[in-house]
Amino acid sequence: MEACVVFTDRGFFKLVKKEFEIKEKKKKKFLQTFRNICKNEKLNLKHLFVYDAPPFQSRIPTKLENILRKKYDNIKKMLDKRSWITFREGRCQKIFNENNTITFNQKGVNSLIVMDLMTILVDYSDIKNIILIASDSDFVPVEDDRNFFKLIILDNFEMSPSDPSGSLDDFLLEGIYG
Repeated sequence: MEACVVFTDRGFFKLVKKEFEIKEKKKKKFLQTFRNICKNEKLNLKHLFVYDAPPFQSRIPTKLENILRKKYDNIKKMLDKRSWITFREGRCQKIFNENNTITFNQKGVNSLIVMDLMTILVDYSDIKNIILIASDSDFVPVEDDRNFFKLIILDNFEMSPSDPSGSLDDFLLEGIYG
């Protein structure tokens, strides 16, 4: 099997994985999921790039903020232990809307993904297959320029890269549980 690298926005991937866990009423292992997705494409996972942002922390963190930070730190620690995984961090921004509601947004994650995609040919010159798991239209230009490698983009539950007639929902289900 040919080797590949996987780039994933952990925020989006958590939502996808959670949806399938709810459907199947069964927890799935985080790292095995990526191997299954690669296996479904008849590829061997060489390196995994995970992008995330730590949860927002107030000057004096609330109990919930501390719990979220502890969970985040545990995942980061688990991923950092593995030489075949690169974990990169953006930041979390707290926004007060005009009607005084609060939302949180990741910042810098997409920029980090694009930076790493730009260097992939240098850092992994033998790689000709990339899987990008993200939900953002910012990656359309990357999808349009596939001169040097095969790019499989898993986004918005639209279609399976291997089977255009299938749904991405079916593809991810097979990748996660296959």
